[in-house]
Amino acid sequence: MLKNNTTFLYVLLAGFILSGCGNKGPEFDASGTFEADEVIVSSELAGRIDSFTVEEGQRLAAGKVVGIIDSENLTLQKEQVEASIDALQEKTLDVQPQIKLLLDQLDVQKTQMVTLERERKRTQNLLAADAATGKQLDDINDQIEVLKGQMLVTQQQIRVQRTNVSTQNRGILSEHKPLQKRVAQLEDQLSDANITNPINGTVLDTYAEQGEVTAAGKALYKIADLTYLNLRAYITGDQLPQVRLGERVKVLIDQGKGYRELPGTITWISDKAEFTPKTIQTKDERANLVYAMKVRVKNDGYLKIGMYGEVMLPEQEPKKK
Repeated sequence: MLKNNTTFLYVLLAGFILSGCGNKGPEFDASGTFEADEVIVSSELAGRIDSFTVEEGQRLAAGKVVGIIDSENLTLQKEQVEASIDALQEKTLDVQPQIKLLLDQLDVQKTQMVTLERERKRTQNLLAADAATGKQLDDINDQIEVLKGQMLVTQQQIRVQRTNVSTQNRGILSEHKPLQKRVAQLEDQLSDANITNPINGTVLDTYAEQGEVTAAGKALYKIADLTYLNLRAYITGDQLPQVRLGERVKVLIDQGKGYRELPGTITWISDKAEFTPKTIQTKDERANLVYAMKVRVKNDGYLKIGMYGEVMLPEQEPKKK
C-alpha cells in the first residue's frame, strides 16, 4: 500500500512538472512597445474656428479639408490692396493734353516758317531785279533764325514734358508690383484658413472644438498612419552583431493563452547605447546598457500604440572552421 502511494505521488509530481513546462512561453530576445509616426496638425492662422469635423478614431484621407478658420479680416485686407492697385491708374498723369498744346504751337511755327521762306525767296528775286533792298532780305533772314530758335525751344519743351510725366508715372506705377505681392501674400494666408489633413491616417486625439478661438501654431489634433506600427525594442551589446537593417524577424504578441506571431522588418538601429528602461525586459537582465531598434510590423487591426511586443531574432549559423 505504501509503495502504491509513493508511485502515485511521483506520477502526480511529474505531471505538474510537465504541465509547468508546457505552459512556458517561447523565449524572446528583446521586448518593447509599439509606436507610430504621429503628426500633430496645428493651426496656421489665428482666429475663430468656424468649422471643425475631426473626431477621435476617425480615418482621414490626405488633402481633405477638415475645418475652416474665420478669415474675414484677411479678405477685407485683400480687397483694400486690390482697390489700391486699381487706383494707381487714376493717379497717373496724362501727358497728351499738355503735349497737344505744344504740338499745336509747333505747327503754327512751321506754318510761319513756310511763309517766311516764301517771303525770302520773293525778296531775293526782287533784290536781283533791284526792286528790293538788302536790308529787307536781312530782316527776313533774321526772322527765320528767330523762328528756328523758337521751334527748337518748343521741341525741347515737348521732350521735357514727356520725360517728366513718364518719370512721375513710373514712380506711381512702381507701387504696382509690391501691391501685387501683398495680394499674393494675403491669398496664401487665406488658403491657410482651410485646415487640411496632411496624411492618410487615424485621428488619435483632438485639442480643439468648433467655435473656439485658436492661434497660429496651436495644436488642433493628432493623427497617425496605423497601417504599419514600429515596435521599439532593446537589445544588448552581445545581441548587436546578430541584427542588421532590413532583416526580417519574428514579433510575438501576447494573446493571454499564448502568443500570436507576426513578421517584422528591422528599419532602424541606434548607434548609441543607453541605460535599460525600467519597463523593458531584455534577454540579459543584468545588462545595464542596451541599444534601441525599431521593427516595422504591418498592422492587422489588432495592434495598438503602447501595446507590448517581443522580438525573436533569427538564429545565427555557426561559423565554419
